[in-house]
Amino acid sequence: MRRKILVSAGEASGDLYASLVVAELRRAWPDAEFFGCTGPRLKAAGVRTVVDAASLAVVGLLEVVAHIPRIYAEYRKLLDAVRQEKPDLAILTDSPDFHLRAARRIHALGIPVVYLVAPQAWAWRKGRLKSMRRTVRRLLCIFPFEEEFFRREGVPATYIGHPLAGLVRPSLGRDEFFKKHRLAAGRPLVTVLPGSRRGEAARHLPALLDAVERLYREQAVNLVLPASANTGAAFFRERLGGSPIRVIEGESWDALAHADLALAASGTVTVEGALLGTPMVTFYKVTAPSWVAGKLLVRVPFYCMVNLIAGRAVVPELMQGRMTGETIAREARRLLVDEEARAEMKAGLAEVREKLAHAGMTAPQRAAAVVQEIVAQKILEGQVAHVS
Repeated sequence: MRRKILVSAGEASGDLYASLVVAELRRAWPDAEFFGCTGPRLKAAGVRTVVDAASLAVVGLLEVVAHIPRIYAEYRKLLDAVRQEKPDLAILTDSPDFHLRAARRIHALGIPVVYLVAPQAWAWRKGRLKSMRRTVRRLLCIFPFEEEFFRREGVPATYIGHPLAGLVRPSLGRDEFFKKHRLAAGRPLVTVLPGSRRGEAARHLPALLDAVERLYREQAVNLVLPASANTGAAFFRERLGGSPIRVIEGESWDALAHADLALAASGTVTVEGALLGTPMVTFYKVTAPSWVAGKLLVRVPFYCMVNLIAGRAVVPELMQGRMTGETIAREARRLLVDEEARAEMKAGLAEVREKLAHAGMTAPQRAAAVVQEIVAQKILEGQVAHVS
């Protein structure tokens, strides 16, 4: 029987993770048909586009409000395709505001929903749990502490490991990387990661430039900033002035892997740094109203995902008012000169890496196995119902 699967991803990371699952499913079901909401990775994996994920890529409350009519039209288009094509199963990836709403409609059509990348209901918006209990057949968690939380709340959850655990690696050796970017071989490398979006990067740059100036006065170091595709190198070059930071296009995994230290905005890049074993100082700053609102709404012991996974403070977190050039430089100097502190952090990062890897199968393989199990169960249920 030819399988038909809906796959939907609204963001770049979800597009990557879902495409890896599709690749695994194609090995089991070579003639399967996949369609849905796609970014470039899913398109390359052969998923037929009903909705282009780029049409959903809006960040910020006011921006979302302005685009609601267009986003709703795309939502209706996706659901119309589901009704017409009647897939065996739906894989919805991240983007909870869009996908949890879609999950209710898809579930009502009798189509099992597998949700990849759990919404952070453990931190805020716990009201989502009620809907998830009713509509999600299986929630696939990419962080180890999530499975217990969601199961305790009545949501059928499975920890599959982090999809990046099998992917994050440098493409160049250290000597090659240093030679390519004309870095001084005898100096430590400090990689500066202000954030992948222009807004957050602009908020972080003043403190980072101050920190780099303080650090550079006391120690000869190489400094590189791998610009993300979202920001582009020109954005940073226009703002760095006479800073010794060398801006490069992309190459973030190489820049992280070969760094003696990373100054990293809290986010996915800190998970990548942990997987590569790179000591880091993490930070983040938002607008004052957002910080006040966040303190009221978000209940977590740590803000950095590395520390949340470890269950303890492995890396420094310099959030909001604590994010100053002076505090960043002080933490950076400590980690560059204190071998005992570096060794302790590296041991903590190794623990995090081990938890994210989830020995045995890769995360995409585990996800694909869950999908196959649910489709087989659905077929069996149909056969039993037909006989009875």
